[in-house]
Amino acid sequence: MSLQISELDLVRFRKALMKWNSSDNKRDLPWKGIGNPYYIWLSEVILQQTRVEQGLSYYLKFISAFPTIHDLASAKDEEVLKMWEGLGYYNRCRNLLATARYIAFECKSEFPSTFEGLLALKGIGPYTAAAIGSFAFNLPYAVVDGNVYRVLARYFGVDLPSDGTEGKKFFQDLANATLDAKKPAIYNQAIMDFGATVCKPQLPLCGVCALQMSCKAFNEGRVDQLPVKHKRVERKKRYFNYFVFKVGEEILIHQRNEVDIWKDLFEFFLLETAQPIQWDECTISEVLIRNLGISNFGLLSQPFKVRQHLTHRTVESQFIHIRINKIPKALAHLIPVHRNELNKYAFPKTIQDYLTDFLKLA
Repeated sequence: MSLQISELDLVRFRKALMKWNSSDNKRDLPWKGIGNPYYIWLSEVILQQTRVEQGLSYYLKFISAFPTIHDLASAKDEEVLKMWEGLGYYNRCRNLLATARYIAFECKSEFPSTFEGLLALKGIGPYTAAAIGSFAFNLPYAVVDGNVYRVLARYFGVDLPSDGTEGKKFFQDLANATLDAKKPAIYNQAIMDFGATVCKPQLPLCGVCALQMSCKAFNEGRVDQLPVKHKRVERKKRYFNYFVFKVGEEILIHQRNEVDIWKDLFEFFLLETAQPIQWDECTISEVLIRNLGISNFGLLSQPFKVRQHLTHRTVESQFIHIRINKIPKALAHLIPVHRNELNKYAFPKTIQDYLTDFLKLA
């Protein structure tokens, strides 16, 4: 470690955290302390880039529908994608299926029991490998996530940016140094719970914090300044214009095959543009006639707007609800689905929100 932190400070932190965990940690989660690598792996994949409050219900749905890894591995892609709907980052779901099938069919449902073996699985990085390794196999590897960065930066007064190469290495080394190697599962869960319930990003509970007396950020009045990050995520904007074609009581959809985060999900007819469009009857008519050869149509509502913020992009979608009498050749590749059957298909969150808020199908 490049910053000087004494062994005494490391021991003091470890003891204080473990004492808090045994006496004050009331956070109850269904995957804590179970030692089942399948359940632990499933929870960790679901919680990648997802808050516990949102991921919990998905975890419970998955273990109910797929109680063993063989059950998950044997499921159809469409079934699993539909169950994942709303969590976003669909590559996680594809990696989940790929890993489940590899372990179930190639490894006879036995998870690797080494850090290196876990790290070799698809969709698993150092954090997830450390989490599964410690929680399922008691391997002495420290987890480092946002909660851990925050707790360590504040307690030890580290102002090294946590999102740079040097900072990431420093915090990993610091986490390894504070780890209770004899009780890695308990320690790792404790530091994550402490960051989630006490040393929170906003409005941390410093007044009742068991580590307050030795916390440098608290004693120096810098709690709201740590951890430091020097990179700002620049979000690119994409503009999706969905034409929701209604033929009788059926809606036209198709399965997306572009290689992106929405691959294999379903959507309406999409026109993506470089800039936002102010849709009115004139511009809608022009697009329908010129691009699709549709001249006889009815506009069922004013364009409906939905905005979705992802990690690296913002998707601004507009939905134009159109009634047509028959399916033209230009739309022959679309699938007619009765509006009451749409909830059987997996859609991106943007479309799911539209279906929920506007068509009232969810």
